[in-house]
Formats: sequence, structure tokens, C-alpha cells
Amino acid sequence: MAMNEADESGIILKTFRFEEEHEDGLRSLTVSVPEVLDPDYGMYVWPCAVVLAQYVWMQKEEVQGKNVLELGAGVSLPGTVATKCGANVVLSDSDELPHCLDNCRRTCKSNQLHSVPVVGITWGQASPDLLLLSSVDIILGSDVFYEPEAFENVLVTVSFLLRRNAQAQFWTTYQERSADWSIEALLHKWNLTCTEVPLDGFHADKEHLAGSTLPGSHTIQMLIIQLKEKP
Repeated sequence: MAMNEADESGIILKTFRFEEEHEDGLRSLTVSVPEVLDPDYGMYVWPCAVVLAQYVWMQKEEVQGKNVLELGAGVSLPGTVATKCGANVVLSDSDELPHCLDNCRRTCKSNQLHSVPVVGITWGQASPDLLLLSSVDIILGSDVFYEPEAFENVLVTVSFLLRRNAQAQFWTTYQERSADWSIEALLHKWNLTCTEVPLDGFHADKEHLAGSTLPGSHTIQMLIIQLKEKP
């Protein structure tokens, strides 16, 4: 089980342990993230974050040395795993939600990561911090497709980054909440292509990951989104 500790401010420190059997023995990684019992989405560890973090962990050799941006980072679990796997990570959340940016910084502090930039990027807006990002290899986003009215704003930002970094990929997980929600038309509009990654390819236990009870019974999908190749 994940270990949870609460401090006087009501922040719960959740600890996740990622493991992999290797020919040299058991490899493991421990990450602690602060969760605030707050109604705001970005202050909570959602099932999608654990699934995406697990995928990053299983792709540790691929992310090592890469420039990685996490969008809507909140508790920053996937981005923190990427950092500990040797990636050059930038954490971001909406510049309109300073408390979420503060939580990103708490996660860095909890994991003794003192040089990870935390920047404000609001989906669909050309913020200064977004424009200053010069090189991105991998974009991470867990449960960013939460509110249907924000779907296009997410893809506008992703499309902007992929056009500046044509070989980059957007790794994202989303939780199925409605059969009526789809990003297919938006992917076509922004000239993006999508590949589904089967979850059983990177974790065997579909209900318990990283020593936690997540993702539980939730249905989570993992996608890799890229620019369409020119004909």
C-alpha cells in the first residue's frame, strides 16, 4: 500500500514505489507527492497520474536525457518519475491557478529536486512561458481530457509544441467518463494522429500500481499523440 502522512496544514504526503524485475535484480523508485484535500482537480492524485507514471517508469531508458514537459502537472507524479529517471523536466500548470503551481513546487521539495523549473502554461493561450520553451521531446499529460470544453484548448497547446518539435510525442492518459466524449474530430482538425497503448503492455495488475490502490476499477486509456506525417 502507498504510505500516507498528513502534516498540520492538511497536506497528505503520498508515497508511491515503482518496481521492475531486471537481470541485475529488482529495480525500484520511490516518489512522494503532496495531495491537498481540496475540491480543485490539480491538488489530487487521480488514477490517470499513476498509470502515466507507471508508463514513464517502464520507458525509463527512453526518457533518460530527454526534454520533458508535463502539462497540467498538479501533484506532478509522472513528471517527477521522469526526472528521477534522468529526464530534463519542466513542470507546468495553469498560470491562473497559482496554488497548483505551488503544489508542483511542493512535490519537487518533497523529492529533493531543487532545479526543476515550474512554469505557468494555460491551455490554449500563448503565454510567455510557453513561447520560451525551445526544445521538447516528450509532453506528459494525465487526465487533461477532463472537461469537454477544454479538450480543444489542450490540443491547441499540444499542437503548437509538436509543430515546433516535429519528432516530439504527447503521452497522455484519460479516464473514460462518458461514451459521448471524443477527441477524434479535434485530432483531425489539428493534424494529429493517435496511437492507443494497451495497458497490459506495461503493467500486469490492472487495479493496483506502485504500491497503491489506484487505478482501481476505473477504466483508463493510454494514448500517444503525434503530428501526422506529411504525404
